[in-house]
This record gives sequence, C-alpha cells and structure tokens, in this order.
Amino acid sequence: MDYEIVTLKEKIAVGVSARTSNTSPEMGMVIGQLWNRFYNEGIYASIPDKVNAKALGIYTDYASDEKGEYTVMAACETSKVPENTGDLVIHRIPAGKYAKFVVKGDMQKAVADFWQELWTMDLPRTFHSDFEEYQNHDMENAEIHIYIGLQEE
Repeated sequence: MDYEIVTLKEKIAVGVSARTSNTSPEMGMVIGQLWNRFYNEGIYASIPDKVNAKALGIYTDYASDEKGEYTVMAACETSKVPENTGDLVIHRIPAGKYAKFVVKGDMQKAVADFWQELWTMDLPRTFHSDFEEYQNHDMENAEIHIYIGLQEE
C-alpha cells in the first residue's frame, strides 16, 4: 500500500465521540451511530468556524495499539475552539509526521479494507491521533485521505 510522509501543523477538531475497540462486536454499530448522530442530529451544521467542509473521522486515546480500546470521533476541523461547546468534544490533532494514504471507492468498504491492511504493516505508529479526511460525500465513489501518526526519529 503506497503512502507519502507528510508533516502537518496542529489541527483543532470539534465533533462527537464514542469509545470502542476493533475486537468489539459492536464496533461497526458504534461508529455508524456516531456518524448518523453527527449528520442527522444537525451537529455538523452547528459547528462554527469550519476550516473546510470536509468531515474527519478521528481515532485517538488508544489504550495500547490497534488491539486495545480507542476513542473515535466524527468531527470537522475548525479555525478556533468554539466558546460554547455544549456536548461537543474538542480534540487537538498534534503537529508532526504522518503517513498519508489515499483510498478511493465505496466509502465504507474502502475504509474498512484500508484499516485491515494497515494493521499488517510495520509502521512506527504513535497511536496518538490518526484521522480520515473525507474529500467528498459520494458513498460509492469516495476519496478519503487517511493520516497515520508516526513516531519522530
């Protein structure tokens, strides 16, 4: 699987979150309900100061590695931390080095297949913040940029 190494500045993300693990039988349901809530309850529309219209799927607060629990977020990048967050969660994606992958195709299948393959790769991951940046909203012909946090050498 091809990727490029990129250096990113810190990003502020605002959205909703849930806790799950890749071994949980409810993982798919938890993530699906999170995205459903993000769009269908007006959360996406209510987030102020969006940097762009792209949604972010964020994976953070790993208990260990891909085998442990983690927090998943449905979010978008903002130019500043909102003053009134209500029940929204704020996460700062740290500046640093990331492996950037580009996947295309059916949105759910392409992302699921990507993660299955990533787990077999030997990357020096930080397990701090990984994220998906959805370039479009076409479920059948999606383009998703996926950033995997890498340890600094």
